[in-house]
Amino acid sequence: MQPNPFPRPLPGPPPSADAPAQQTDPCAGIDEAVAGLDDLEQVPLAEHVERFDAVHTELTVALSSIDKV
Repeated sequence: MQPNPFPRPLPGPPPSADAPAQQTDPCAGIDEAVAGLDDLEQVPLAEHVERFDAVHTELTVALSSIDKV
């Protein structure tokens, strides 16, 4: 039997009691992050990475919440 080349990710630690409540609609966070790209032409190039990272983070959170992975 061959080892699985695509192992399932391990679950993260359980949320702590003082952690903020998770958004029920992941699209809201994505929309807000993508809106940060609207004026990218006027933002200094050094700040572009931060804006794209915010979108990437929101997409990652949304995708990981699909199956409660």
